[in-house]
Amino acid sequence: MEGRISCNVSKSHTIWNVCGNTSIHWTFWGTTACRLCTHPDRHHSICKWDTGMSSATETLCGQAFGARQYHMMGIYLQRSCIINLITATILLPVFIFSGKIFRLLGEEEDIANTAGYISLWFIPMLYFFSLAFAIQKYLQTQLKNMIIGWVSAASFVLHVLLSWLFVSKLNWGIPGAMSAMSISSWLIVIGQLVYVFGGWCPETWKGFTLAAFFNLIPVIKLSISSGLMLCLELWYTASLVLLAGYMKNATTQVSALSICLNITAWELVLCVGFMTASSVRVSNELGRGDAKAAKFSVKVIFFTSLGIGVLFFIVCLAFDRQIAKIFTNEQQVIKAVSSLSLLVAFSVLLNSFQAVLTGVAVGAGRQSMVAYINISCYYIIGVPIGVILGYVFHLEIKGIWVGMIIGVVMQVMVLGYITSTTNWDEQVKKASERLDCWFLRPSEESSNGNSIQEILNG
Repeated sequence: MEGRISCNVSKSHTIWNVCGNTSIHWTFWGTTACRLCTHPDRHHSICKWDTGMSSATETLCGQAFGARQYHMMGIYLQRSCIINLITATILLPVFIFSGKIFRLLGEEEDIANTAGYISLWFIPMLYFFSLAFAIQKYLQTQLKNMIIGWVSAASFVLHVLLSWLFVSKLNWGIPGAMSAMSISSWLIVIGQLVYVFGGWCPETWKGFTLAAFFNLIPVIKLSISSGLMLCLELWYTASLVLLAGYMKNATTQVSALSICLNITAWELVLCVGFMTASSVRVSNELGRGDAKAAKFSVKVIFFTSLGIGVLFFIVCLAFDRQIAKIFTNEQQVIKAVSSLSLLVAFSVLLNSFQAVLTGVAVGAGRQSMVAYINISCYYIIGVPIGVILGYVFHLEIKGIWVGMIIGVVMQVMVLGYITSTTNWDEQVKKASERLDCWFLRPSEESSNGNSIQEILNG
């Protein structure tokens, strides 16, 4: 269901393992800098703004597919790509001047320099995310998941081979690792585009159209809400790394926290798959006008994801030290990770709730609502509590993590209440109104395109 994200997580771990995972110094500077620039495991990055914006494509294409407005899906895809590429260009200076930005934020010189250097290598990834996830959502909403999985698998194999060649054989270090990730990632975009343009989506892709430049404002609004929804959630854990960086013995603290976040990211890969499944099923059923089927889909996916969460909850408690040794051999860090195992286990369990509930909201086009909930639960409740417990009560890393869990619990409770009290017939009506408002008949599409062409020709 979410092979692209799975592939990215695996590739990210390959980068850091190939470059060396036994040094506590590298674990500290490298993972801190990467989480500041772009968290490779769970999209903690400015890059992921484009990823979040692509969930607008998921809503619109999913509902259009359910309503059998197939030709509109290609238009929605083009609109999303246009908006994402413009947004990526606007965000470009942040990557170019990230080193200076982190110095202004008070980060240590070594971290700022490393972050500034690594962020430049993520510029190709910025544009990659602008296209890859929009196309992925377009394909997923019409249930073409196998192509995503196969292309992602091919990309991962290429990534491992290039990482071995560039880093182990040619000794290019970080530039080699980042080059391998960029090349293999863009293979995904190329593969997806070949599939779409090659005639394997005959009903939903009718070719490029200038009609994609019309009615952009509503799509921009939904895209911005989607970007805020995801980034507010993902920056939440990145802010915890920043907070841990100001503690005593920060090297061990940040290393332990980074490893714990990597552990939760592994489990989150599956949960994000369930999030996509819930979003696609809900959007399809709402577009089809079947409120009962939408409600039933939510129940099935929720309890399936919960079962996965319980399984990983047990694994985290039973194999805490063994999991930590995957990332480092430093006993201090392993001990710190082991002391956080219970909190990590609860975070893993909460992921299974959170992902499905968020997916349901995306399928119904409620991204702006989730964004407000994330601000309230994470930054008004979770972060302040984490700061108080970590610094005032001297619980350090545990206090910060407890604050994070409290924020997530609040979010899950609010989203759970909203989902359980949702009037699905009303959501069907809203989806129908949205689709009718943006629907273009083929004749209207051609008319809009011709008018733009006349303007371009002067």
